[in-house]
Amino acid sequence: MIIRELNYEGKKPLLYLACTPIGNLGEMTPRAIETLKTMDAIACEDTRNSGLFLTRFGLDKPLISCHEHNEETASEKIVALLKEGKKIAYMSDAGYPSVSDPGGRLVARCLKEGFKVAVLNGPSASLCALVGSGLKTDHFFFYGFLDSKPSARKKELAVLKDFGDTIIFYEAPHRIGETLKNLSEIFGSERKACLCRELTKIHEEYIRGTLSELAALDPATLIGEIVIIVEGHEKKEIEPTEETIAALLKEKTKSLSSKEAISEVSKENAIPKNRVYEVYLRKIKK
Repeated sequence: MIIRELNYEGKKPLLYLACTPIGNLGEMTPRAIETLKTMDAIACEDTRNSGLFLTRFGLDKPLISCHEHNEETASEKIVALLKEGKKIAYMSDAGYPSVSDPGGRLVARCLKEGFKVAVLNGPSASLCALVGSGLKTDHFFFYGFLDSKPSARKKELAVLKDFGDTIIFYEAPHRIGETLKNLSEIFGSERKACLCRELTKIHEEYIRGTLSELAALDPATLIGEIVIIVEGHEKKEIEPTEETIAALLKEKTKSLSSKEAISEVSKENAIPKNRVYEVYLRKIKK
């Protein structure tokens, strides 16, 4: 049974997920700052980074460590505080919690316990890179980080190489050179891509080109946080030969009139009817 209750009405405790800037601190939203001021405690990926970050905005709150390696136990502590009626928010070091960052297990635990979850919207490295890349944005697939092991990474890319929509990858600077080479080898050297690094920071850079061109870059110059946007695979329709069309027509004319056969071959195979008719005149009609 579905029980509906608006997030900001009713008495159910609410876990806030605070999105934080991916570089430029000026992108921290006023709403997020005002909401964080009202919290009893703030859970975060790294208490040292978050402590400095909150100080920048004049916020002094108790911090709860909740990272990749302790998320399960930290979630228990956070749930216990919510049950006491405490106001709690969670934030990762940059961007959206749970998107290639901790937070997903915490959200699942809170929802299981009957608590509501709300997001304090903010910056996203993936969307920032996508819209600035110049590649198609009508449909896209966020993949995030590829496997760090070369053999596993190549297998992942082999599965993705024929995917038709724009793909978004995250990558670490120490692996970027190998990843770009793998992408060029497996996806094809002429596939268009955009490497986006240090987004919203002073050294922000969008590097647009083919995968082979990006793979040829000096990895030593590709430092900082990196997003790779790769265009989707474009399927090229193979034009049927006259022999193929003639064979289809011969089969159809066994049970249909020539007019009906031409119409069906055209419709079923997405071939212009005038082309099918020309083949009929040359190869079939006697």
